[in-house]
Amino acid sequence: MSATTLPASPTKGSAQPALRSWPSAIWALLLTTLVARSFGFAYPFLSYHLKHLGYSTETVGQVLAVFGVGWLLGQLLTGWAADRFGRRRALVTAMATAAVCLPLMAQEHSFAGVCTGALITGIVYDAARPVASAVIAHLVTDDAQRAAVNGWRNFAVNIGAAVTGALGGLLAGHLGFQALFWINAAACAVCALIAHRYLLDDTAATALHTITRPPVRAVIRDARLWLLCAASVFALTCAAGMFTALPMLMEDDGLAAGAYGWTQVANAGTVIMLTPLFTPWLSRRCGSQQPMIGTLAASALLLGIGMGSAGLADTTLGYSLAVAAAVPGEIVFFIAASDVLNKISPESARGLYAGIWGATLAVAVIIAPVLAAVSLASGGGVFAALTTLAVGTTGAALCVPLASLTHRRTTSPVTAAPAPAAT
Repeated sequence: MSATTLPASPTKGSAQPALRSWPSAIWALLLTTLVARSFGFAYPFLSYHLKHLGYSTETVGQVLAVFGVGWLLGQLLTGWAADRFGRRRALVTAMATAAVCLPLMAQEHSFAGVCTGALITGIVYDAARPVASAVIAHLVTDDAQRAAVNGWRNFAVNIGAAVTGALGGLLAGHLGFQALFWINAAACAVCALIAHRYLLDDTAATALHTITRPPVRAVIRDARLWLLCAASVFALTCAAGMFTALPMLMEDDGLAAGAYGWTQVANAGTVIMLTPLFTPWLSRRCGSQQPMIGTLAASALLLGIGMGSAGLADTTLGYSLAVAAAVPGEIVFFIAASDVLNKISPESARGLYAGIWGATLAVAVIIAPVLAAVSLASGGGVFAALTTLAVGTTGAALCVPLASLTHRRTTSPVTAAPAPAAT
């Protein structure tokens, strides 16, 4: 099926949109997400690689912080580039850059070289997220189908993360950590080829829209976008605790790294079980003209309660149950937040909106371990549980003014710049 056309959408709110009706570009993006995540060893194994090079824990933390800064900048840059130069060109360039930079970073030993490599790698690490969001919003016009696509995209992310942990540990033991960066680079090269083959070349269309693109200042003044981002940072801080704060909590209880591995098995298993059940229901809810702000608030609370309960656990089983309890909130959050984002973002600025929102995950990844460390030092696991619950509750509370603004404004406040008069 051509990536340039979209078959007639089913009735809005249909219970289960037909998978066969999705354009080939959507399948390509889902495949790209799965491949990039399954072989995305650069971030989760970067600390092990640096330790192997002899860096101290403090220095490793500094390099990881540089990576996080790159991740944040990458979301903004890729989203802007998708609107400015075309979505296919932005994604292919980012993936090709990763394919070149990852092997070079694996060979670096100096601190300056490692930091430079971490910054560039961070920029391209999650580059597919804003591009995919913009392409999905453009190609899939039916809200129910769009929710289904985003649900399966989140499924691919979670399954890929589980594969990364299991496969990366096995390969590192046999081939070494440097080999992981080469494999990651090869996967990025494959993603670049998939994107070049199946995504529509929208360079010409992007050039035509340049004169009608909303000014960046108008996008920045959209209060709904910033309220959505603020609520997302709080909710994602809870979600990021699954792979940033959780190891700290478990180590504080004297549990080995193998115990943490079992929590990730519980995470993947719960995602596999619940995604096919939740996605049709959420797809129907997305069929409404109003964005799913109430559902977004509920997901933030679920994440706060689920990951908050991890602070009360002290066994592998307890931590695994806490992770499983947080998964429904994670599934609901990504579909609901994507629905809100799609309904408030204008067509000509979808990439920039997606990039700004995508940066919230990078911010949450930076905040989550710091918050966990401070909470543990201040009051132990119980205080960490209360702190996480408070963070999730705050995310839900921010949805109240977001809903008020969105319901009062049925059209986007971002207006296009007038085209110049014909000469």
